[in-house]
Amino acid sequence: MILFNPVVLSVLTMIGLCLLNLNVLFSLLIATLVGGIASGMPFQDIIPTLINGMGANSETALSYVLLGTFAVFVNQTGLARVLANKISHVVVGKRILFLFLIAGLACLSQNLIPIHIAFIPILIPPLLYVMNEGKIDRRGVACALAFGLKAPYISLPVGFGLIFHSIVVNSLKDNGLTVTLADTSSIMWIIGLSMFVGLLIAIFISYRKPRNYESKIVEDNAEEVGKESFTKQHYLVMIAAFLAFGVQLKWGSLPLGALIAIMFLGMTRAIKFKEIDAGLAGGISLMGSIAFIMLVSAGYGSVIRETGAVPLLVQEVVGIVGDNKAVAAGFMLLIGLLVTMGIGSSFGTVPILATIYVPLAMQLGFSTSAIIILIAAAGALGDAGSPASDSTLGPTAGLNADGQHNHIWDTCVPTFLHYNIPIFLVALVVSLII
Repeated sequence: MILFNPVVLSVLTMIGLCLLNLNVLFSLLIATLVGGIASGMPFQDIIPTLINGMGANSETALSYVLLGTFAVFVNQTGLARVLANKISHVVVGKRILFLFLIAGLACLSQNLIPIHIAFIPILIPPLLYVMNEGKIDRRGVACALAFGLKAPYISLPVGFGLIFHSIVVNSLKDNGLTVTLADTSSIMWIIGLSMFVGLLIAIFISYRKPRNYESKIVEDNAEEVGKESFTKQHYLVMIAAFLAFGVQLKWGSLPLGALIAIMFLGMTRAIKFKEIDAGLAGGISLMGSIAFIMLVSAGYGSVIRETGAVPLLVQEVVGIVGDNKAVAAGFMLLIGLLVTMGIGSSFGTVPILATIYVPLAMQLGFSTSAIIILIAAAGALGDAGSPASDSTLGPTAGLNADGQHNHIWDTCVPTFLHYNIPIFLVALVVSLII
């Protein structure tokens, strides 16, 4: 029975514990034990398997720490305060403009200046005062941030999108279906468009009403922020950000880009070499917990793969759906949702699912474009809404700076509802008609 599959039991355990407000890291660890035990793995082998698998996200973890360090240096120069000031002057009393602007800035963090979530704990806290004064519902802001953190890399093969699209291409090739980046970019934008629909619903319907918050940590800095203006140091920081982007595009390494950006700041004296130790400590403090959760989530994925339960789950689905393409597509997307909710990474889910999905989809007669959108959507589903995803951890890190934003109920649940539902429906329909 599908409900007793180790993957399903494990993911439901993780989701349930998180909804009960247990720490995400502990929820992941307990879910790992549940999945391992349910599959019959020797109890003493579960944690070693998790530890061995943590290396799969080591580059991501290093990227977060280095980007966190870069973000600390950005904060030290006051650039974030200046940007917050400029934004606050433009959006005062303009809730809709503010939300679209936040979504736009988040989009830039994925493609143009690939610092991912590192900007959020730096830029968002100074803007909390503006949100409080405008009585902006932070659940809407969380949705705006999540949109910008996901839709660009799903839609465009640039920045983080280049990494994700390459993973899709290579995973399909490894399983007998030759495609190119041009093939993925020609169809995957539809997933991004479905997310935009979810963003519109969040902004204009779900969270349009005013919501009151207490002004706490950022109100004291409001007048000081207003006096900030751009300096030479700020321009050097922006050059460093574009340098990181160029390096990442040239050599495909986000950690290398972040490292060179930090070196540039040191060589131009935008920061002092003696400040690097403090900056690194700040970067670890800022992003270390998220980096470690990503490491553990990779280990969790390793345990899930070791159980052999994913192929078994798919086989059970095949036995149910038979030759019905619509039902098969629906089950593929649902399994992707479950796996990604547990692992917390669409990047890590695609290779797992492609091994089974590609032969199955080809056997059922799905077109190449349909297979691409099914694989990409199955990987993307759950990333928004997963308690262990950087797409939810990042927004919470900024919006909860004053302790008034709950990770599960104010970030995970809203983003899950507004993005996973449209992605699921659009991917299902499109896969059947193309």
